[in-house]
Amino acid sequence: QVQLVESGGGSVQAGGSLRLSCAASGRTFSIYTMGWFRQAPGKEREFVVSLRWSNGNTYYADSVKGRFTISRDNAENVVYLQMNSLKPEDTAVYYCAARHLQTMKYDNWGQGTQVTVSS
Repeated sequence: QVQLVESGGGSVQAGGSLRLSCAASGRTFSIYTMGWFRQAPGKEREFVVSLRWSNGNTYYADSVKGRFTISRDNAENVVYLQMNSLKPEDTAVYYCAARHLQTMKYDNWGQGTQVTVSS
């Protein structure tokens, strides 16, 4: 199992920035991909961005491309989500998740962190 703990959420005005962190512990050697997802009130959880652990390849949802950047600190097993030019529609609970090579599913999830963007 991998344990994930997010931090860094908060409230900002439109156009502002936030950086989220996701600290991974446990069986981190089995991680294939780390991803960020979000869920807005009354909506389904949606994919935001992913990062392949082995080579750093990234994949962004169109809605955040050019505004959000995922990065990692290998030594500390921390993944970051830098969010710039935030919009009110980015308001959601943000979750990080780990996908494992054995299952190719996002089996481990953090508790979520709230991001609120006001207009």
